[in-house]
Amino acid sequence: MTEIKQGEPFRIGLIATDPLRVLGLQTIVAEGGASEVVSVAGPGALDASGVSLVMIDAACTDHLFELLETFRRSRPHLRLVVVGLEESHEHIQKVIGAGAKGYLTHTARENEIRLAIEIVRDGSVWAPRKVLARLLEASAVERRNVAPEPKFTDRETQVLQLLVAGRPNREIAEALGIDAATVKAHVGRLMRKMGVDNRIALSVQAVNRNLVAK
Repeated sequence: MTEIKQGEPFRIGLIATDPLRVLGLQTIVAEGGASEVVSVAGPGALDASGVSLVMIDAACTDHLFELLETFRRSRPHLRLVVVGLEESHEHIQKVIGAGAKGYLTHTARENEIRLAIEIVRDGSVWAPRKVLARLLEASAVERRNVAPEPKFTDRETQVLQLLVAGRPNREIAEALGIDAATVKAHVGRLMRKMGVDNRIALSVQAVNRNLVAK
């Protein structure tokens, strides 16, 4: 598994056939400070690319869910972000459920694309707010009767508040004057204390159980 280190340049793989979309994403990512977007649509290109995050243009395939399943079976370490025209909550939830770590619409703004990449790179999930709210609500219902309330250190509380605000690890580290590896360790402990296995469920539990200041 390729380790993604904070602060280092990284390459993003792109599965797309529209040259304008390829060029647009390359420009957006380059302006955001990442290294580059490389096409991995050709035979053998993915193996030679050295990428850990792959963006898939849903318009280039009629078999999106089969493609996601293939990635999940053969390359489970890759973080996948789907870019598509479909905006229905049900479709996006299905895409996330099939193994994608993010979903962006073709109308997504530049800053939204950059933030989505950073959030997914940090190990969390990105989708339109309403879709995430529904996913989080479902997670909260499953754990509604979980007790007792966990106890956090002051630093863990600070990290949790920034996490709930949607800040990626890099920004949390900068805000608290610590390094990203320490933030990641705090997030891991918070998830264990809350009995959840991802940052999204952690955020919703914190909000629904009034564990952070509003």
